Amino acid sequence: MSDTAARLLALLSLLQSRPDWTGTELAERLGVTTRTIRNDVDRLRQLDYPVDATRGSAGGYRLGAGGKLPPLLLDDEEAVAVAIGLRAATGIAGIEESSARALAKLEQVLPSRLRPMVAAIGEVVDHAPENTGTDAPDPEVDPAVLAAIASAIRDVEWFRFVDRGTPRLVEPYRLLAWSRRWYLVAREPDSGEWVTVRADWVEPRMPTRRRFAPTPLPGGDYTAFAMRSIAASGWNVHARLRIDAAAPAVLDRINPAVGVVESVDERTSVLVTGADSLDTIAAYIGMLNMDFTVESPPELVPLLRTLSERYARAADGGRLEP
Repeated sequence: MSDTAARLLALLSLLQSRPDWTGTELAERLGVTTRTIRNDVDRLRQLDYPVDATRGSAGGYRLGAGGKLPPLLLDDEEAVAVAIGLRAATGIAGIEESSARALAKLEQVLPSRLRPMVAAIGEVVDHAPENTGTDAPDPEVDPAVLAAIASAIRDVEWFRFVDRGTPRLVEPYRLLAWSRRWYLVAREPDSGEWVTVRADWVEPRMPTRRRFAPTPLPGGDYTAFAMRSIAASGWNVHARLRIDAAAPAVLDRINPAVGVVESVDERTSVLVTGADSLDTIAAYIGMLNMDFTVESPPELVPLLRTLSERYARAADGGRLEP
């Protein structure tokens, strides 16, 4: 590789590592003059890499948006981390195919000293089934949906979308990935209510281009809020159960994301829980090891009756009652 080509790659690497550089800083890092830096920046621009420059005592250079995607210059640990991450990517529509393409490109240019390590990981690591908590298939999110949500969050703009046939307008704040699903944490501008929405239920509409003044989330913890609200609104189906136990006792038995518990009195509480199917709810309710009554939905009752009869037959050695 020529000295000029090597220096251009080194310059690109520096411009990627932080937002702003002065010409003097770049010249010192590369061991050249500021005039050479100016010439190298012109060469990068001719190659369609946008490098923005500002004049004056506070001026400098930064890598702009647009043009060609610059080559990523990774150190050894970064390259191995990216390779492992690409092998494990799930939950986004088309991600497995695009991850495989990206991994093939990365492995093609890996230094020879790193290829055995990455190859070993690929040869000896298997992935067990991740969807072990429900009989429903894992949802996949369109990458364009995540991009639309992320752009609205970044630009602090109202986000308009359709949620299972219902038009909605929200102030978007965070994207959360949990249990192979993606969620949007947002605030309803009219009511001021904070909500969590499944990203695979979102159909974005035209960008609003309307900025909003952010409102602090009470408590400030977006993840904790989302985990609480997912139980009440983030599943395909929900159930309301009256539990013959105090609320603290029920909370000791469940994860906060599994259900919302409301105290009725010292001996009674209400559990609102959800899943991607009523069959899953029916199977997991018994793990509470507490007496309960189904308040809703009525369709859950025959499923529980079927399970109880099946368990009774198992306890009786598989024999049917006369």
